[in-house]
Amino acid sequence: MRQMGHSVLLELPLPDGRRADIFAVGRGGEFVIVEVKSSIEDWRVDEKWPDYLGWCDQLYVAVPVDFPQSLIPEEIGLIVADSYGGEILRAPPRRPVAAARRKALLIDCARLASERLARIEDPDFADTV
Repeated sequence: MRQMGHSVLLELPLPDGRRADIFAVGRGGEFVIVEVKSSIEDWRVDEKWPDYLGWCDQLYVAVPVDFPQSLIPEEIGLIVADSYGGEILRAPPRRPVAAARRKALLIDCARLASERLARIEDPDFADTV
C-alpha cells in the first residue's frame, strides 16, 4: 500500500467494533482495507469480510503464495504476499464510502495516528491521557 502512495495504519478499530488489519488512505482520501489471512483455515473460520465493505472504497485479502486463490470471491481484491512483499493479482471494484462516514473515519485515523506517534515520542504519554 505504501508503494502505491497510501498512508497506512495497522489494526485500525472501526466504529462497528471490527478491526481492519491494514487500513490505507490514498492521496485523494480513498480508503483501502486489507484483510490478512495466513491459511485456508484462517479464511474459512473468519466470515466477517463482508462487514468491511461499508468502511472502504476497496477491499483486498492478502494471502500466502501457496493459498488456493479460487477461494477468494471475485468481488474483493487479491494480494499474494510473502516475507519480502506482496503483489496485487486482482483489484476490486471501487465502492465509494458515504461522505459523512469518510469524514468521520479520516478524523479517527488522524487521531489514532497522532496518539500512536505521541506514545513513541513520549513514553509517559499514556499517563497523561
